[in-house]
Amino acid sequence: MIIESGYRKIMSKMLEMLGLVLVAIMILIFVGVFQPTIEPGLSPLFWGCAGATLMILIYRKKKKKQTEA
Repeated sequence: MIIESGYRKIMSKMLEMLGLVLVAIMILIFVGVFQPTIEPGLSPLFWGCAGATLMILIYRKKKKKQTEA
């Protein structure tokens, strides 16, 4: 039981860090830092990062509801 609790904390922190990295990449893509030759804005990479971030948020919300119930 104690090992599971530690694992969940580590996994939660990893998801937070991954989410922050994805948001940072989204901002840089939107501004046009990664693709200077292509028009900045809503590229497929931007939408991929946005979708992954949304999936992390939904996953964490579901897990939080499961632990509260």
